[in-house]
Amino acid sequence: MSYVLHAVVGDFDHLRSLSDDVPRAVVAPLRQRLGLLPVTDEIFDELTDARRESGPFTLMSPAFAERLKDWSRGGHLAYVEADFWGGDGSQAAALWENGRQSWGPEYASIPVGPPHEDWPINAVLARLGVVRTGALDLFDTVGFGQERDTEGWRRVGLHALDAADYDTWEAACRAKQEADARAAAERDRYIRRDDVPVVLDGRTVMQMLDIPPSPMVGAAIRHLQEVHLERGSLTRDQAAAELRRWAQS
Repeated sequence: MSYVLHAVVGDFDHLRSLSDDVPRAVVAPLRQRLGLLPVTDEIFDELTDARRESGPFTLMSPAFAERLKDWSRGGHLAYVEADFWGGDGSQAAALWENGRQSWGPEYASIPVGPPHEDWPINAVLARLGVVRTGALDLFDTVGFGQERDTEGWRRVGLHALDAADYDTWEAACRAKQEADARAAAERDRYIRRDDVPVVLDGRTVMQMLDIPPSPMVGAAIRHLQEVHLERGSLTRDQAAAELRRWAQS
C-alpha cells in the first residue's frame, strides 16, 4: 500500500489564517493543535512560480521557500514530504521560524521496520513541540496515518471548513465521539454476548415474556448476561425470576 504526503504543518489556527489568501487551500486538523495544509500541484502553482529545484523535496522552489519564510514570521512551521510503497520509502522535512529556515532540509531513505525518533518527520515534529503519546512515535501521535495521500488530507480539510477554529473543531469531534459511544452502548443492549453463558435461550425468553421475535429478545438475554457477570451463574429459576422482574421494570 502506498503513502504519499506533501504538506505544510504548523499551528492549525495560524495555517488557517494563511490559507485564506490561497485559492483552493484547506487546512486539515491534526492532534495537539496542529494543522496540515496539503500541497497539491495546484496549490504549489498558486504559491510559487512553478519552477522546481532539485534537492530532497519534490515540490520546492525559491519562491515557495520565500513564502514559507514569510509565513513563519507568525509562528514556526514545517514542510514535510513522504513517499512509501510496501513499507519502504523516504521522508524529507525542514523547519522555518521567525522568517528563516532554522532546520533542514533533512532527507532519509526509510527501510521496513520500527520507527525512529531521528527520521525527518519525527524530528521536525519534535521541533514543533509535539509530545509523544504512549508507544506511538510522533508521526502517529499527531495522526499522520489517518490518510494515505495528499488528496485524502484535502478532503479532511474540506470537512473541517465549518469549524471557526481548532477549539471549535475539537469540541465537535468530542461531541461526535460521545454521541457515537452512546449509540454503540444502546446497540449493545440488544446484542447477545458470545463470551458470557446464559441459561435461557431465545425461544424460552419469548415464551416467558409472550413476545414475538424482536430486538427485545436480544435485550432480555443481554440483561441476563450482565446479571451473570455481576452476581455469578444463575439457575433457570433464578434467571426466570430476574427476567420477569426486568420486564416489569
